[in-house]
Amino acid sequence: MKKTMDEINAFLGKDTEFEGKLSFTGAVRLDGKFSGEIFSSGTLIIGESAVIKSQIHVADMVISGEVHGDIFAEKKIEINVPGKLFGNIQTPKLVIEEGVIFEGSCKMQDLGEGVEKDRAVPPKKPEGISVLK
Repeated sequence: MKKTMDEINAFLGKDTEFEGKLSFTGAVRLDGKFSGEIFSSGTLIIGESAVIKSQIHVADMVISGEVHGDIFAEKKIEINVPGKLFGNIQTPKLVIEEGVIFEGSCKMQDLGEGVEKDRAVPPKKPEGISVLK
């Protein structure tokens, strides 16, 4: 995790609010309020003070705040205390610390080798999204 934290290329601070579509490469940390859609081939970090209401498609995700919405993670989802997740998730690797709140369903499969690969196609990148670099 240390390596990811050193490479954060965008940050939404604690007292900020944003609504819309977010697309990025690398790593982004959200500590404020966000609602909309998130699409990335990188890592999304949800800080302890964050409240996110979004449909999310990323490679990796680390949750320490509150997330409402469905998550598709191509590699891994990690939920740390005091994280809260209200939504359905799909990922090949899942780490949940003791004390986390998770309400939803979980489908775990390796999309590279999964038998149901055809049914697990990630959503296409929405049109009109800018990429942060």
